[in-house]
Amino acid sequence: MVQKRTKEELKEYLKGIVSNLPDKPGCYQYLDDTGTIIYVGKAKRLKRRVSSYFQKEHQNLKTKRLVENIRDIKYVVVNTEEDALLLENNLIKQWNPKYNILLKDGKTYPSIVVTNEYFPRIFQTRKINKRFGTYFGPYSHVQTMYMLLELIRNIYPLRRCNTPVTAEGVAAGKYRECLDYHIHNCAGMCIGKLSHEEYMRWIDEAMEILKGNTRELQQHMRDEMQQLAAELRFEEAEALKRKYLMLENYRSKSEVVSSVVSNTDVYNIEVGEKEAYVNFLHVVNGCITQAFTFEIKKRLDESPEELLVLGIGEMRKRYPSKSKEIIVPFHVELSLDGVEFIIPQRGDKKKLLELSRLNVLQYKKDRLNQADKLNPEQKGVRLMKELQSLLDLEKMPVSIECFDNSNSQGTDAVAGCVVFKMGKPSKKDYRKYIIKTVEGPDDYASMQEVVRRRYSRMKEEETPLPDLIITDGGRGQMEVVRKVVEDELRLQIPIAGLAKDSHHRTHELLYGFPPQVVGMKSDSPLFHLLTHIQDEVHRFAITFHRDKRSKHQVASELDNIKGIGPKTRDQLIKQFRSVKRIREASLEALSEVIGVNKAKILHDALVRNEENT
Repeated sequence: MVQKRTKEELKEYLKGIVSNLPDKPGCYQYLDDTGTIIYVGKAKRLKRRVSSYFQKEHQNLKTKRLVENIRDIKYVVVNTEEDALLLENNLIKQWNPKYNILLKDGKTYPSIVVTNEYFPRIFQTRKINKRFGTYFGPYSHVQTMYMLLELIRNIYPLRRCNTPVTAEGVAAGKYRECLDYHIHNCAGMCIGKLSHEEYMRWIDEAMEILKGNTRELQQHMRDEMQQLAAELRFEEAEALKRKYLMLENYRSKSEVVSSVVSNTDVYNIEVGEKEAYVNFLHVVNGCITQAFTFEIKKRLDESPEELLVLGIGEMRKRYPSKSKEIIVPFHVELSLDGVEFIIPQRGDKKKLLELSRLNVLQYKKDRLNQADKLNPEQKGVRLMKELQSLLDLEKMPVSIECFDNSNSQGTDAVAGCVVFKMGKPSKKDYRKYIIKTVEGPDDYASMQEVVRRRYSRMKEEETPLPDLIITDGGRGQMEVVRKVVEDELRLQIPIAGLAKDSHHRTHELLYGFPPQVVGMKSDSPLFHLLTHIQDEVHRFAITFHRDKRSKHQVASELDNIKGIGPKTRDQLIKQFRSVKRIREASLEALSEVIGVNKAKILHDALVRNEENT
């Protein structure tokens, strides 16, 4: 049963799920208010596909009705779009969601039938009559069905005609050669070119392909090829090899893993501070037929092994599984009758374990994102605790300050300091500095001047010091800051540095003396925060530098004009922003700002300067 919510609460709940969906291949499932799956779909990019249902008013009544009945959204991430197609087909067969048929304009999905005739035929149909033959499907993805039919027809030249063929007719020579026989689409069984026993062997093998049991069939083909080669029947062996390769090509495209992995459960776990997340996959013939991820609240300081055992027990109860093989990421103290626990190191089973981990990590990320949206302050606390743990700081870095310099060949040198509190910019605490004691483009000396001025004043005024200083640079910047902070001012403030690669992209965090690289994933929220701090201080410093340089350039030209004083210059700068705009302004426009007489003096002077230039 899905939790009941008001219309607005439901809208926000679904919006939160959609906004956190990954841009990866996978299958999504819509649930109604009873928790029943009402629609299953696949997507190359989950976020884009699912959000399309909620971003517009649907004209199709059936689609509109589906959206109105959605109360929850579940999804499974896979590696490729082909895997998503296969998973969608399996889930639809298992749950038979009603809207998967309604959204097809009332049509049922097609199936493949193997008829009960003397020489059976294999073809697609939407009509089901169990007395007519054996049915496989239905297939929600028609291309998958066509691929199967094409594979069988390429491997086995079965008859395609509607002619009623009987054993008596074949014996009496009643039938004649047809076009399919001449173009090698049919083996000519009705004219005695192929025995009934051989034909039925082909049918049995084709039915194994339809069931998904390709591995055994391939092994049989391989053995037969070797036998033919040993008997020097190379042409027959080559023909069989072509069939084998076609089957191998199909199997590699249609299975998530090898079909040798059959009736297997897969579990993986990710443990947080107060909770754990467990993912469950059920695999049959290399295909995922069930997938579920859930959260466990930690009561005490349970180990990952204890939590995983609890998760396995929950899933075995919720989905009564009879799997004799369970894949887990580590050893667990659990004994089940007739069940073997496996920790794979390589191969298809390792691939399934990694896919399970991909899903559990994505689920954890989604849950954290939803919690952060409901309580933004919680995200800041979490990231600061993570940074504290990463750098082994004595206290949480509530206040972080970062510095950057900016100049043009040593002229108009400035610096900026940005302050972040609990992971958010505190713009009222930003500070700008004009470099006063450094001549020429010396970044290290400029950084030392700014840091000295900043923390000398804070020390004198007894202003609270930051919990962490971050330099926009590598080891060199960290060392010059340390000399001022620790050696000169005798302050104990942790210092870190953000270093860039050859493409000027931030790629590592440095900490300690001598500085060491701190391991951190480049796609983690904490790394994104640190790069945001670096980008912000760079933006702040360079904007200040551009403003100062612009004013300097404007002032230098206007200061040389007799009759234009500092007040008039400031009026012009405030109104026109640049010398170019002042030069392009008409006499009337200038007169409105500084009066007719001064405007004429300025206009004539600028014209003379331009002519001299």
